Amino acid sequence: MYTAVYKKGRAGYVAWIEEIPGVSTQGASKAEARENLSDALSEFIAARKLLTKKESARGAVVRERFSIA
Repeated sequence: MYTAVYKKGRAGYVAWIEEIPGVSTQGASKAEARENLSDALSEFIAARKLLTKKESARGAVVRERFSIA
C-alpha cells in the first residue's frame, strides 16, 4: 500500500506517491488525478521490471516476493 498526496492548484490537482520519488501526475479534478496516478504507478512498475529483466540477462540474480508489515 502506498500514500497518494494531492495538492490543489489553479488548474486542478497535482498528485504523487509519497514513497516513490518520480511517480507524479496531474488532473483537472481529484478523481482524474487519482486515475492518472494509478496509471503512472503502473507504468513505473512496468518500466522497473523491464530494467531488472535487462540487468538480470547480464548475470545471475535472485528475485523473491517481499513485503513489509
